[in-house]
Amino acid sequence: MKPSPPAPIRWRRFFIAPIKGYQYLSRMLPGTCRYYPTCSEYAKWQFLFNRPDRAFAATTLRILRCNQLFAGGIDYPRVRWRPPAPAFAANPLFPPGRILAPLPRTNPDDREIAIQYWIVPHKPGEYLILKAFDR
Repeated sequence: MKPSPPAPIRWRRFFIAPIKGYQYLSRMLPGTCRYYPTCSEYAKWQFLFNRPDRAFAATTLRILRCNQLFAGGIDYPRVRWRPPAPAFAANPLFPPGRILAPLPRTNPDDREIAIQYWIVPHKPGEYLILKAFDR
């Protein structure tokens, strides 16, 4: 029996599913968003990295700005994030405070890591989310 995912992942899927549906349908229409990333992609990133209330607020403000009165441009999502403790980053299966050895690799020669997002410092305690693209 497969265990259910933790609660944060379940609510993220709940909020991201309609956004993905909208993105699928909007591919058939001409692009009209004045910002990069698009408003729907911005909303998706917000729900991936923020609490639902903050994601709703940021997404609503972004959609209200997406009109002819604003110039548009590049507007990456801003999130508040606290980096994990070094002991937790070394072994994420155990709570912080317990210093443990790093997890063993299944294949020691496999050192390639697929990076999906970059978390870039913006202000103290505030970070920008940037999507990593293939070369």
